[in-house]
Amino acid sequence: MSRREEIEKKAEALVLPVLGENGARIVDTEYVKEGSDWYLRYYIDRDGGVDIVTCEKVSRAVSVLLDEADLIPDAYILEVSSPGLGRLLKKERDYDRNLGKDVDVRLYKAVDGVKELTGTLAGYTKDALTLVRDGAGTEIDRKNISRIAEHVDWDF
Repeated sequence: MSRREEIEKKAEALVLPVLGENGARIVDTEYVKEGSDWYLRYYIDRDGGVDIVTCEKVSRAVSVLLDEADLIPDAYILEVSSPGLGRLLKKERDYDRNLGKDVDVRLYKAVDGVKELTGTLAGYTKDALTLVRDGAGTEIDRKNISRIAEHVDWDF
C-alpha cells in the first residue's frame, strides 16, 4: 500500500463517526497533490443530498480529529463536498449502489465499434461488468474501462 493510500484509508476511518452523527456517508476520500499543494478531500452524501451546512459541520469536526491524530505530515488543504452529478464509480460500494442504474462508460479500446457506452449496470465481478443496452447484455473487461460514472439525464 502506498503512502497516499495509507493516508486515505486512515483519514476515511477517522471521518466515519463524524459522518454518522450527521446522517451522512462517505463516497470517496482523496489525498492528492495539485501543483505545489496537497489536498485531503472527502466526498460525502446522504439521502436527499448534502447541503453546505452538513459539509461545514463535517469539515469543522474532522479538522479537529485530523489535528489530534496528526496522521498527515505535510501541510494540506481540507475539503469536504458533495461528489456532484455524474460521480465516478471507483470502489466496490459505488458499483453496488449503482446496480440496476444507468452508467456512462468510456473505453480504451472499442467494443462493438464504440468507445463510449451508456447502459444499465446489470452486474460486475473483479474482472468484468455487464452493461445492458437495448435489451442485450454486453460484457466489458474492467481493464478496458478508462472512466465509468453515474449517468446524468439532461433532458428536462
